[in-house]
Amino acid sequence: MTDHTTLTRRSTLAGATALALAPLAARAQGAAEATRARGTTEVTGIVYEDRGSKGRRGPDDPGLPDVMVSNGREVVRTDAEGRYTLPMGDEAVIFVIKPTGFALPLGADGLPRFTYLHQPAGTPPDLPLRYPGIAPTGPLPPSVDFGLVRSPESGDFDVVLFTDPQPESHAELTFVRDTAIARVLGTGGEFEQVAFGMTTGDVLFDDLSLYPRQNRIIAQVGVPWFHLGGNHDLNFEAPDARYSRETFKRTFGAPYYALEHGGVLFVMLDNVRYLGAATATAGRGGRYEGRIGERQLAFVENLLTQTPSDRLVVVAMHIPLASDLGPDDPGISTADRAQLLRLLAGRPSLSVAGHTHTTEHHYLGADGRPGATGEGAHHHHVLTAVSGSWWSGPPDRRGIATADSRDGTPHGFHVLSIAGGRHYTTRYVPASDDAGRQMRIVLESQFHADDLARHPDTRLYELLGATIPAESAGSTNVVVNLFDGGPRSRVSFRIGDGPLVPMVRTRRPDPFVAAIYARNAATKKSWVKAEPSTHLWVARLPRDLKAGTHRLTVEAADEYGRPHRDALVLELLDGAAARAG
Repeated sequence: MTDHTTLTRRSTLAGATALALAPLAARAQGAAEATRARGTTEVTGIVYEDRGSKGRRGPDDPGLPDVMVSNGREVVRTDAEGRYTLPMGDEAVIFVIKPTGFALPLGADGLPRFTYLHQPAGTPPDLPLRYPGIAPTGPLPPSVDFGLVRSPESGDFDVVLFTDPQPESHAELTFVRDTAIARVLGTGGEFEQVAFGMTTGDVLFDDLSLYPRQNRIIAQVGVPWFHLGGNHDLNFEAPDARYSRETFKRTFGAPYYALEHGGVLFVMLDNVRYLGAATATAGRGGRYEGRIGERQLAFVENLLTQTPSDRLVVVAMHIPLASDLGPDDPGISTADRAQLLRLLAGRPSLSVAGHTHTTEHHYLGADGRPGATGEGAHHHHVLTAVSGSWWSGPPDRRGIATADSRDGTPHGFHVLSIAGGRHYTTRYVPASDDAGRQMRIVLESQFHADDLARHPDTRLYELLGATIPAESAGSTNVVVNLFDGGPRSRVSFRIGDGPLVPMVRTRRPDPFVAAIYARNAATKKSWVKAEPSTHLWVARLPRDLKAGTHRLTVEAADEYGRPHRDALVLELLDGAAARAG
């Protein structure tokens, strides 16, 4: 991954409108002088336009001004000649921050190249890492240069958001290939505006030897793809956090970084702080906590100082800022989220994460607490896992695990859509074979449904289906899982052409996925169980509903106010018919 020249060229998807770099050259010289005062060792280089896609600077390749470059803490802009200077220690990660209107070179493995790793002795040879670390990089070159290719970009574009594909074997990597990747490659124009993709951690499930195959597969999407490490992308043999990302860095480069596209700033953070090999248990990796840390927070602050305050900022990470499963649990939420939110205050922003294998929307106040209201609340979106229930569950007709997530959402991914470089929406895309629906409707007509779900002689269509005795109508719950719903979503149902009946958002396990897990224990991983869902709505059927056949329609509005609709046929049987059934 150690490279300081342009390797190759791959066109990125772009619109017709080119967006210019911010005219901030006046800051570059002062920033460079300030960095010299803070360090005794410096790295210097040039960011240039690789006009011939040669992979090295030619005589006709001009330096590019106003391009940001960072050492992971300080951020400087190149001067009028494209030159930058940064302080550095004995080991450092230097990276260019791709500006709007330019593309990064892609390596033979299809990965964007934007990093120079300075690790003269490489990964310490006495570390017993199971997977290869970084080879010695040797002395610092006289000039660490980065080549960029001019590529016009529109402010209207999409980004594919993967999280937690998490295959722990070649078989499960095949599941990723044949579900989520195949879905992105599908026809129909749904993904024509995709400019790039990202995976926000747990790219793999501990077996880091799968990275090369993973990269070959993801390269077939044909757009640049950016990666963040998760808690299952660590070198668990490392004694502490310092050398816990050696294989990740060797493969992908900087563990945290930033890029601009279409006028939007994307900040990619590594908020998995490894607590070391001493915390490992037999057959498992060591413990970790969700923490951004002082150095990354300084990087974000320095980056935002050089970014106009009206610029949309999208922050990606692995561990959520806050999770419904434990907003104060450092294993599933970020301990120092309030510090990040203070830096983002007053700016248009969105953050996305994975890790919990649930789908959640949170609106956070300046103190980092969920449940904030008003325009100043920060929107944090916990994304659906590509692997859902860690590739658990009964196989579909292809032999692929159905992998319904533990909050009832079918496994899948999201697409972030940017309009005009300023406004955003996200949408959920199921990756399963029957992809398409945005909700599931079930009826709970029996009080002990959770217990009955465990009995193999109780059929699911009898337990949760739409055929019930008429005398049970008034005690039957309509349960709707709006897969990507949240606090701002609204759900109602109607019978026939009757009035809409508002439903109540209720935190509880999804009865359907609870029943699936109970009945298929042999096909799920041992830790998988149904967890309370943040996007379940419940209401009772009318007590005066007569025996017969009825249309039950559910109408919903999601977090962005977009309408969704689904329906089923409800059959209420009179006493004699119910007994005969």
